[in-house]
Amino acid sequence: MSNKIEAIFLDVGNTLRILLKEEDHRSKARKELSRLTGATVSPEDLCEELDRRYKTYRKWAFENLTEASEYDLWTKWLAPDFPSEKIAPNVHELTFQFRQSSGRRVNADGGKEVVIELHRRGYVMGIISNVITTQEIPDWLEADGLSGYFKSVVLSSVFGRRKPHPSIYLEAARLAEVAPQNCVYVGDNFSRDVVGTRDAGFGMVIIMPDQAERDISVPPENQPDLIINSLRELLDYFPDRILAS
Repeated sequence: MSNKIEAIFLDVGNTLRILLKEEDHRSKARKELSRLTGATVSPEDLCEELDRRYKTYRKWAFENLTEASEYDLWTKWLAPDFPSEKIAPNVHELTFQFRQSSGRRVNADGGKEVVIELHRRGYVMGIISNVITTQEIPDWLEADGLSGYFKSVVLSSVFGRRKPHPSIYLEAARLAEVAPQNCVYVGDNFSRDVVGTRDAGFGMVIIMPDQAERDISVPPENQPDLIINSLRELLDYFPDRILAS
C-alpha cells in the first residue's frame, strides 16, 4: 500500500506537538487572559468559567462537526457577557492564551526531522487538524522553519468543518493536488481519525495513540492500517519515492 502513497498528512495535537502541563506557563497565561478580558474575578476563577463554557462549545462542535470562527467562539460562546470592545479586537490573542492556559506545546520527539526527511524522499506533506486557533499553527511552522515543507495545511478553525467530516480531508487532498486514494493520514484518535480518513477515501490511515490508549480494545471499524509508537517509525514504512517507483 505504501508504495502508492504520494502525500502524507499529519495531525498536530498529540502527533506533531505534545502538551506539557507546566504550572508556571499556565499561570502566566491565566493572568494574561484576565488582563485581556478585563475580568473582575481572579484569573483562576475566570479560566474555570471559560473551561466550563468551552466544554459546552465542544459538545456543540462535536455534534455538528463544525468549528466556529475565533470571533464567534469568543463573542458567542466563551465571553458573550464581556465588553465587546475588549473581546472583538483581541480574539486571536485570547485564543492563544486560552490554549496556553492548558500548558506549553512542544515538538514531538523527532517530528521536525521526520517531516524534513519524508519531504526529501519525495512525499507531499500536509496537515489536517481540529483546532480553535487560526494563527498559532502557521506561526509555529514559520518559527520552526517548517512552513516550506507543508504544501497543504487545513485547520478546522479556518475551514469551518471538523474531523471526522470527510470534507476537511478532501480539501486537504485538493490543496495538495493528490488523489485521496494516494494519501495517508497520521493521527492519534482511533475513532475520529480512522472513520474520517476512510470516509474521505484516503488510501491509508495510521494511528499513533497516547500511551494510555495503546492497550485498549478497538472495534474492527476503528482499526487503522498501522499503529506506531513514534513518528520516527514512519521512515521505516515510507521509502524514497524515486527508489520505490
